[in-house]
Formats: sequence, structure tokens, C-alpha cells
Amino acid sequence: MSEEKDEGQKPEEKVKASAESPETPAAAPTSAEETAVSAGSATLEKEPEAAGGSEPPAADLEREAKLKAAAEARAARAAAKEAANAGGAAAPEASADPEREAKLKAAAEARAARAAAKEAANAGGAAAPEAAEPPPPPEPSPKQPQLDAIAQLIRSLVHEEALEDAYINEMSRHMPTIIVKNEHWLKAAERLKQHEELDFAYLRNVSGVDYETHLEVAYHLVHLGSGRELAVKVKADRSDPVVASVTPVWATANWNEREIYDLLGITFTGHPDLRRIMMSDDWVGHPLRKDYEPLDSEV
Repeated sequence: MSEEKDEGQKPEEKVKASAESPETPAAAPTSAEETAVSAGSATLEKEPEAAGGSEPPAADLEREAKLKAAAEARAARAAAKEAANAGGAAAPEASADPEREAKLKAAAEARAARAAAKEAANAGGAAAPEAAEPPPPPEPSPKQPQLDAIAQLIRSLVHEEALEDAYINEMSRHMPTIIVKNEHWLKAAERLKQHEELDFAYLRNVSGVDYETHLEVAYHLVHLGSGRELAVKVKADRSDPVVASVTPVWATANWNEREIYDLLGITFTGHPDLRRIMMSDDWVGHPLRKDYEPLDSEV
């Protein structure tokens, strides 16, 4: 095929002819600029050929953008690290995270507040933060009016200094409780049973307790008409425990007082038959006292 004939062929025919002719050697790969052929106003591009077939398409634009962004991020981190090592230069604005900065600021303020509170506590007497208000006071017991009325009557009927204390025992169903001074106990017991406004006719129980600092006798009274209850406590000296007997007032106190005498050693003056009731008459000591030492430690 002559040169003149080749020059007269169109580019498409030229490529086709070269592919069909076994005598024509394969064209060497050319670059994109070399494969661009102008035909009139149209421009055709021919992709370079590989030895083993067609080469994959051109680089994906999205992938290139991602790679570029990753490179920029690495560069920003490296710049921030260099600035920090250099001594505190601010990081580039592009790498700043407003949410993270806000969290760091809040954490720093919280640490500062805790440190200030600790210093104030160590200083001894700084006011607590306004937010930490004291808890509201507990509501008064529903039986507080009963206790107030009983205490007022005992002070007016017996002696104004007859009571050592008067309180509500919330652990025992809000039991009204009074502590009567030892020297006023017998007169107070008579008024508790006989006065029409008190009228505690039933003595339900009597018990004794060793508190090591002192001994104590507790009386549990009941108003049979209304079911009102009252606990009365009387303290005794541990070295010479003596309490007036109320057996003449409530007969049920008889054996209870004997038991307390037997096991704790409290003497009830005025008792009609004060003697041991559980231990033998020749028993040494009182087994429920904290300082009791048994003769046989194995018993």
C-alpha cells in the first residue's frame, strides 16, 4: 500500500486496516497526547494499548479526592505536632474541633471547681455551694402531741424537774418515751396509773438493761380504753443499783422485778418479796451483767 493511498484514508479506516493486515506490525503504545487525532471539528482519543490487552480506565476522581484529603489531614496533624513541640503554637484552624474544645473547657472548669471546693473545706468553714441545700427537716411524729401532753402532766403533777428526757422512739412504731429521774419514779408511777387524763392501768412488761455505764429499767404501759402506749425508763447507779418497786401500783411488776433483781442485781425498794426467781439462793453474782464472771467458764 503506497504512502499516497495511506494519506487519503480516514483515521478510523487507517486503524482498522492496520489491525486486519497480518503484514503490518503492531503499533507501539503512545501517550494520550499522541493518540488524539483531529478530524474536522471533532477530536477523537485513543487509549494506549498494553501488551496483554486493554489497560484499566483512568484514575477515579473520587478516589483521588479522598487521597488528597487524607494527605492534607496528615500534613495538618504533622504541623500541629511540630507546633506543640515548638512550645505552644496554636494548631491550624482547619483541624480545630469545636465540640472537643467545648468538652475540654468544661472538664477544666469542673476540675477547677473541685479544687476550689477542696481548698475551702480544708480552710475550715467556707460555705457550701448554693446548689447543695440542706435536706428539709423531718415531719413531726403523729404521736408527738400525746408525748407533749404526758410530759406536761408529769411535770405539773410530780415535779417540774421529774423528767430527764422525753422523745419519740421512731424505731419502735413512734413510741412516746419518757426518762423519769430515779427519785421521782414512784410518785410518777402512781400518777401515770391513777390520773384520769393518763390512766395507764396496764403494765405490759418490765425489763432491765446493763449499759456498762449504768443500769436501766424499762416499763411498757398501755391505756386499755384507747390503746395508747408509753415507755418509761429509770436509770440506776451501776455500783449500787436501787429503784423503787412499782409492785404496789401494778401487781404484774412483782415477778418481773424479781427476775431483774436475780439476773442484773437491781434492788427494788418496797418490793413485798424480793428474792431470786431463776437462780438458786446461794448463786454468786448476776448472770446478765456485763462484768459477770462464771465460776466454770465452760458452762
